[in-house]
Amino acid sequence: MQKKILFVGFVLMMASTLLLKAQYAETDSTYKRWFVGSTLFLLGNLAPTNPPDFVQLNIGYRITGKDVITLEPKTWKYAWPNGIHPFFNKSYGKPEEKFPGYVREYGISMAYTRFLRKGLYVELNVMPTLQNFVNDKNKKIDNGFQIFNTYRFGYHIKLFKDRFFIQPSIAITHRAFHTKLPDGFKQLDDKWSKFILGEPGLHFGFNLF
Repeated sequence: MQKKILFVGFVLMMASTLLLKAQYAETDSTYKRWFVGSTLFLLGNLAPTNPPDFVQLNIGYRITGKDVITLEPKTWKYAWPNGIHPFFNKSYGKPEEKFPGYVREYGISMAYTRFLRKGLYVELNVMPTLQNFVNDKNKKIDNGFQIFNTYRFGYHIKLFKDRFFIQPSIAITHRAFHTKLPDGFKQLDDKWSKFILGEPGLHFGFNLF
């Protein structure tokens, strides 16, 4: 249910943007440099089972009309390995692939975005995270650390006279490094790739000043 909510929301938002205009001209000197926002994945918190308790705040600064840096403090929990595609792999959500508990993560992403042409952009997002491993009895059993990278290709769409924007995207996610997982978690995680190809995303934001 959780992944269906997210995927349907993403498709609807993509469809609604086809006729809208995009990002800042190279010579534009009037754009607002600071913005705040978040991501459509917040909708996953509405899932009736296994909600991720996901929180994310994006704080961004436009160095130029083409170069953007963003900090994204976030936290969430998950009970299936990160290597299982949440939308296109039927193993996601199956009881036999579920961890014997869940992982709670706390991290701050550091992202650099480069606009290529009009609203098209590429982004490198690097996120160090602290991990808490919790068993089925809701008892913390271990700590961990992970570096989680996202390589994103997307499109920036200005709305409401540039007060608001959305950024539909597609990404490759990469678990570049993580410490050893506890028994029960490690055996399931080792079955899956460190990469996920084609993860959809949709960030949104409000321009400040």
